[in-house]
Amino acid sequence: MKKIKFKKVLATGTVLAAGIALTACSGAKQNGGGSNKKSSASVALITDIAGVDDHSFNQSGWEGMVAYGKSQGLKRGTNGYQYFASSSASDFTPNINQAVAAGYKTIFGVGYSLKGAIASAAKKHTDKNFVIIDDVIKGQKNVASANFKSQDASYMAGVVAARTTKTNVVGFIGGVHGDIVDLFDAGFAKGVQDTAKKMGKKITILNQYVGSFTAADKEKSIAKAMFAKKADVIFHASGSAGQGLFSEAKSVNEGLAANSSKKVWVIGVDSDQSNLGKYKSKDGKKSNLCLTSVMTGVNVAVKDIATKAAKGKFPGGKQLVYGLKHNGVYLTRGYVADSIWKQAQTARSQILAGKISVPSHPSK
Repeated sequence: MKKIKFKKVLATGTVLAAGIALTACSGAKQNGGGSNKKSSASVALITDIAGVDDHSFNQSGWEGMVAYGKSQGLKRGTNGYQYFASSSASDFTPNINQAVAAGYKTIFGVGYSLKGAIASAAKKHTDKNFVIIDDVIKGQKNVASANFKSQDASYMAGVVAARTTKTNVVGFIGGVHGDIVDLFDAGFAKGVQDTAKKMGKKITILNQYVGSFTAADKEKSIAKAMFAKKADVIFHASGSAGQGLFSEAKSVNEGLAANSSKKVWVIGVDSDQSNLGKYKSKDGKKSNLCLTSVMTGVNVAVKDIATKAAKGKFPGGKQLVYGLKHNGVYLTRGYVADSIWKQAQTARSQILAGKISVPSHPSK
């Protein structure tokens, strides 16, 4: 992938968590239930192949759309808000076409894999607004691009991992190599390294890529190998493939007492993945292994851009970058120890103040 150059535009506001039921049906069958007389405020979301209930990027985007719909008094369906689920790349263009035909005014493509389909559709339908999440489309006045300074929140995750590990071995599992996953990889590594230096410790970082954002079985095998090498905190940036990491971590922890010093932890990504971390320990106690999650504010971006569009201020042709300020990216409180949480918040303040510079690509 080409390196992406970002122009910084601040996000406006945060999104409250939306309690929603997610279903994996096609957009073509979801047009019922729509209200509304504000067709210019209508929005649609096209998922990547992981689907809308991926506990990650797509789900966060849909939560932002639901929050937007509620704020505008819109209902799900035609003239309101809707998602169109993709099971393969061949679904991207048909789903976009369905959204256009159904009259949705602003159409979001979630993930860089939709870049080509969104760019092409925007050229054909100049009366519609289009948004690409996690990539940049230049030179098209009806397309807005939304990206995230995920390296900054990942740095905070590195601080947490370095101060939590008892074995001095932590891990990072990426999905597919590229500029976007580089942000998570580089930020996490820098956070671990800086914190280890402050603590006078040597912490080993195991690093491996799945080669996919959906191959949970392969990620489970990678995680098993990392745990065998004594990693006790693993951060993933691998989409729904990350469910394999959670599965393997559960296998380890279910054989231990709840308060065992050998417990392993997972750091989630994109949305709060604590629901994936629930398990019962060997002594029958309910517990959770999701230490924290690096939140990518897709929900923030979707709600922000949709709201602008509804006000007739769609940021077409602009590249928006959402960062720590206004919670465009952040860490969940999770199960991080109080003293360690304070250290992570100190790092946040230092990043915002420009005292810590976080790289966007891993060092070679």
